[in-house]
Amino acid sequence: MPDPRTDELDEAFHKIEGEAPGRLRRAIRWIRTPKARLLRVPLGILFILGSFLWFLPVLGLWFLPVGLLLIAQDVPFLRRPVGRMTLYLHDRWIRLRDGWRRRRAARHP
Repeated sequence: MPDPRTDELDEAFHKIEGEAPGRLRRAIRWIRTPKARLLRVPLGILFILGSFLWFLPVLGLWFLPVGLLLIAQDVPFLRRPVGRMTLYLHDRWIRLRDGWRRRRAARHP
């Protein structure tokens, strides 16, 4: 039987890949490969540290979930909570985007 923690994180990554444009989709697939671990962990830590600089124009709190996603790939106890958080945020994003599209369609029939 597959590990449910793996399933949630993998499902979250697959949903993100489905929303991403081509180049970003390929980058996500590559960063998840075992050979990218040496880049994934330090990059995840940098993203988390960058999230503390949320008040700067380019950096933001969005760095935190990205950093956690990168690290969760290699840290077993983070896989389930990060997978669940990502699935929750993805669902909220889809609802928000669909609401915007419905409102725009109602204004411009």
